[in-house]
Amino acid sequence: MTVRLRDLTPGDSDRLLAWRNLPEVARWMYSDHEISRAEHDRWFAGIAGDATRKYWIIELDGEPVGLANLADISTAHRKAAWAYYLASPAVRGKGVGAFVEVFVLDHVFGDLKLNKLCCEVLLENEGVWKMHESFGFQREALYRDHVWKGGRGHDVVGLAILAADWAKAREASVKRLRARGFVI
Repeated sequence: MTVRLRDLTPGDSDRLLAWRNLPEVARWMYSDHEISRAEHDRWFAGIAGDATRKYWIIELDGEPVGLANLADISTAHRKAAWAYYLASPAVRGKGVGAFVEVFVLDHVFGDLKLNKLCCEVLLENEGVWKMHESFGFQREALYRDHVWKGGRGHDVVGLAILAADWAKAREASVKRLRARGFVI
């Protein structure tokens, strides 16, 4: 298995619209409506030239399987937020998400020299927030009824990791990935 993250290109737009509207992806997003072409096109156009955001297509053995992104990148405050999803259910459980996690953490703390990376995860998405914790993220908040979907409020877990936390957790995290056959 070869996983790589490549920069988003204009040719990825249609694929992303389809992915964003997949029930298994939309289930974990903050919105609960079908994203229209016009709404998607506005979002996609807003990505270009925005230094506070960075997007990658996740590829497994050369096939696009998901999206990872940084948002709210602030060099002044040395922090950013991030999220990712795997659009293909067949990819889940193979370690692709773990590879993406290490890639993004290395990029944020190594390349960008930031000090903090934050994320928010719906509380019921326990597998994801527990995975983040296994890489050194710590729960910093529980936002009650933070997102309104399906006619009801949903709690959200706020997590973050500091550069110093990643420096301590990186070796064990990379070792786990290498044991699964990944080249880091």
